[in-house]
Amino acid sequence: MGAPTTASATTQDPAGLSSQEAARRLVEAGRNEVVAQAAVRLHTRVLSQLRDPLILVLLGAIVLTLTIGDHPDALVIALVVVVNTTVGVAQEIRADRAVASLSELSAPNGRVRRDGEAREVPAATVVPGDVLLVGEGDIIAADARLAQASALLVDESMLTGESVPVDKETPGELSAGTVAVRGRGVAVVTATGSASALGRIAALLDTRREPTPLQRRLASLGRVLAAATLTLCALVFVLGLLRGLPPGTMAVTAISLAVAAVPESLPAVVTLALALGARRMAARHALVRRLPAVETLGSVSVLATDKTGTLTEGRMVVQHVWTPGGTVDIDGAGYEPEGDIRAGGRPPTPAELEPVRDLLTVAALCNDATLRPPDEHHTPARGERDGGRWQAVGDPTEAALLAAAAKAGCPDPRTLAVTRPRIGETPFDSLRKRMSTLHQLEKGQILVCLKGAPESVLDPAVLAGSAALLHRAREESARLATDGYRVLAVASGVRDAPPPQEADAESALRLLGLVAMSDPPKPTAAATLAACRTAGITPVLITGDHPATARHVAKAVGLLTQQDTGHVVTGPDVAAGLTPDLTRVTVFARTDPKQKLDIVEAWRSHGAVTAMTGDGVNDGPALHQADIGVAMGARGTEVARQAADLVLTDDELSTVVGAVEEGRRVYDNIRRFLVYGLAGGMAEILVMLAGPVLGLPLPLRAGQILWINLLTHGLTGVAMGAEPASPGAMGRPPRPPGQHILGAGAWQRLLMIALVVSTTCLGAALAAKALDLRWQSVLFLALLAGQLGVVLGLRARLLTRRNPFLPLSVLASALLAGAALYVPFLRSVLDTGPVGPAGLGLAAGAGLAGFAAGRTSRTAVHRTHGQ
Repeated sequence: MGAPTTASATTQDPAGLSSQEAARRLVEAGRNEVVAQAAVRLHTRVLSQLRDPLILVLLGAIVLTLTIGDHPDALVIALVVVVNTTVGVAQEIRADRAVASLSELSAPNGRVRRDGEAREVPAATVVPGDVLLVGEGDIIAADARLAQASALLVDESMLTGESVPVDKETPGELSAGTVAVRGRGVAVVTATGSASALGRIAALLDTRREPTPLQRRLASLGRVLAAATLTLCALVFVLGLLRGLPPGTMAVTAISLAVAAVPESLPAVVTLALALGARRMAARHALVRRLPAVETLGSVSVLATDKTGTLTEGRMVVQHVWTPGGTVDIDGAGYEPEGDIRAGGRPPTPAELEPVRDLLTVAALCNDATLRPPDEHHTPARGERDGGRWQAVGDPTEAALLAAAAKAGCPDPRTLAVTRPRIGETPFDSLRKRMSTLHQLEKGQILVCLKGAPESVLDPAVLAGSAALLHRAREESARLATDGYRVLAVASGVRDAPPPQEADAESALRLLGLVAMSDPPKPTAAATLAACRTAGITPVLITGDHPATARHVAKAVGLLTQQDTGHVVTGPDVAAGLTPDLTRVTVFARTDPKQKLDIVEAWRSHGAVTAMTGDGVNDGPALHQADIGVAMGARGTEVARQAADLVLTDDELSTVVGAVEEGRRVYDNIRRFLVYGLAGGMAEILVMLAGPVLGLPLPLRAGQILWINLLTHGLTGVAMGAEPASPGAMGRPPRPPGQHILGAGAWQRLLMIALVVSTTCLGAALAAKALDLRWQSVLFLALLAGQLGVVLGLRARLLTRRNPFLPLSVLASALLAGAALYVPFLRSVLDTGPVGPAGLGLAAGAGLAGFAAGRTSRTAVHRTHGQ
């Protein structure tokens, strides 16, 4: 954006600025556009990825493998590093597009008055002090103060989150990027560049992301592994020297152990697990924009959701109609003209339906909106859904009245336009809070149709009804408003001739009744939030809408009890610091982008992992700052989608629950691989340490260690990333954010497995030595079999067919292990030989012991930690 400039000397001259003055201010203020922050250089991004502790360990492993001449292993590890770094850099670049996408929401052009005449100019050249001309359908080019307004209605949902367009009157404020739905206005530009509404949001978006929980845990693990591996391998090297073994032999052995101890396929396993999780999420209508976000979803402990379009349909719907004769309920979704009408839970009688039809017919006449059926081919307007749904053109409130009229069987608007043509109107404005139209009837009579706010219509100066009727209507209106509905009163009257003045038309009318409408909750919203609570996730509602509306929706979806009258905190309360602990509040209303950030940060400061849903520009900063930003793909703005980590293509909050399950699945698979991989490496080190004490001088040669490492950390390790979710994954609470990746019993599991495998394998080697077999080859085969047994024992679903790659990879690794004993070339390289049936039996016993250890450890941890 240009410089943060406001109009210090705005002009009220109806002729507007001169061309020369506009050019001068453009140089002074800069262009009125949103630009992305300075790009981070590619080499900086690459170095940032390579500074990860686990990657540094792998780089060290490459050096070590090259030192001992193991070029194939060095190539494999290098490939893992390159793939991991490439994915990380690509995700960073994609995430940095959030601010740039704000420019797409700016108006391409703006109509201004310069040199005394109206001109259309590029929005980027609009400057403070310009006289801005606003008409129906225009995107506001800059922040401005209204000088004139005529029935101006502005959709500010992208900035405020409020589902109902806002009436604007002099001297009201207009914000850049909002859309004029109806009417016209003249305004003086007050702010462009970073001082505008879009610019301030861009500034909030200009922050760097913190590492995800998985990245933090793996970094911590990398540091521990590096220190532990170097210490143990140095110990093996020194002990060998003390036993009189050649320094060269022990150096190669120590290096081989270092490579074996580090699960170099971990980044590959992590990347594959995340990629598979992302693909499964895409099949469930959730597109992942940052790969690490897949795992982070499994850690989510707080779900901060907006209201419009997420918990609700995002479309106004008439739900109740009150007439002096009774009340009917109307169902249906969106603007589709389909739905049932019920009176006390049953179909209404003709006598009950007639006054409802009269009311809705008048509401359809006193109306400037239209409904577009889904089969009409058109280019969707900004914010419209594209697809097979009815669309509103004009005020959503008026469109909802048309849909209700169609459900009640009233004549369609085209027929009404012919049979009762409009001959006059008095448009709605925020002072009168009502609208009236005049229609020609047969025999020269005039029909007066009026609708508006109850406080404006339920007035003896407007209506001819009795005081008792007006009192009943006011009580019903107050009750409906308290329940969170938007209420309109509808009246009509017949005149013998056109009224000479507006006051004559809007007097002595007959009250037809009240219409209560709202943006109804989605049918799945309550069940989704209940599923979140079952999974230990705390749902929080954050909206820019009215507190009464927020409370009504919160009660409808189960966030508040029906008896609960409080627990709704407004944005101004947050800004004023009236609520010391924001984490004790369930529902927030009238919030702005900065306050949404404050709420997210409050939860994060309490150690929570937050997921934030949203669809508007106002949600962008909070989506960017939350651990997981979730944007609505169908109705969301491009800013929200670019700022988010996850995009829901179906706009269904229930999709987030499925994504959380995938995240937990990914994390469980990564932990399972770590237990398996580290236990195997530790077993090999224990064998090398204890073997000489038990009379096995050099238990394994360097090549044998590397072959074991290749087979166990290769195919089988990567296949573990595709394991299905554990049973009951969504029935346990999320992991504590500070929990180590090997916490919750994982250290104890891998120690137990390592002890069982190493003890069993040493026993097999000693038995082979006693039987005068090739004890080193038996030990080599036993270590392989033991670790492959552990792989199968650790499965959450032992006999599942959902991941056939794991048993196939175990079979392939077993065959390659046998090839090392019987294929001449491999025998000569690895210094092995056939072991006979007895040796194979001893190795098979080690495999069974590994399976039993894996299964026992899994049962114990499931009983203790529910995993």
